[in-house]
Amino acid sequence: MLTVITVFAQSAAQEVKGTLVVDGLKREFLTYIPSTDKTVKMPLVISLHGGFASPKGMFHLADFRPIADKEKFIVVCPASKRVWHDGADLNGIDDVKFIDQLITYMINTYHADPERVYVTGISNGGFMTTRLACQLHNRIKAIAVVAATLDVGAGYAPENPMPVLYVHGTKDPIVSYNGGKVFGKGIYSHTAIIKKWVEVNKCDANPVVTQFRDDAHDGTTVTKAEYSNPSNGLKVISYTINNGGHTWPGGWQYFPKFIIGKTTRNLNACQVIWDFFKSYR
Repeated sequence: MLTVITVFAQSAAQEVKGTLVVDGLKREFLTYIPSTDKTVKMPLVISLHGGFASPKGMFHLADFRPIADKEKFIVVCPASKRVWHDGADLNGIDDVKFIDQLITYMINTYHADPERVYVTGISNGGFMTTRLACQLHNRIKAIAVVAATLDVGAGYAPENPMPVLYVHGTKDPIVSYNGGKVFGKGIYSHTAIIKKWVEVNKCDANPVVTQFRDDAHDGTTVTKAEYSNPSNGLKVISYTINNGGHTWPGGWQYFPKFIIGKTTRNLNACQVIWDFFKSYR
């Protein structure tokens, strides 16, 4: 009796620079692909940098790569044209179209699973993430936003149910936890954007609240509020970083504390976000 054993080719982990042409503009992105069986469809995490930052900087700030190696998912960090157009599309730059085409490219080129596409971002990239949840809801399974909410006058709003997670520091000196004005535009407070998504997802308005102590002894604590809809499994999760700044929890302190505030070490945002994402497909 002949036994046939099929061995699938394993590809080594790699970081690949890529480009797309969207509306005549060259758009760049940096992709991390873990070592894996080439035939397996992998989840895709799109990670959006802040304003005037870069894909390389985003990998340094929010490094999903160790988790991607273990859990086997693709991470792509696209580049904005200086800033993400989370409101109006200016100078012919349509960032929603860019991300839409990027998703298609990742599915066709790297075998990304179209049923497991997730988006996260910080600051300007976080505002863009909320826009994508509103306008590409048919392509995205869940989002996670750090140090951002939603532009009040953007011309779009959450209307379609989606699992969402928001992280915000109470002492963010750039994008206020309490809302107000950012660079001349009005924004939702952290509490208001959470309430909006709770209504859209028809979650129970009474959350399960968990307090995290300052085990890192860095002067911050974390409050988690989890809102659920038992009928459809959708959740809205709020992480309030008490005394936290305009930072990625567990990430790189990319500017001094007197400029951007504290980076908490009491929460690993990359791990928390991936654990949230992977439950939705």
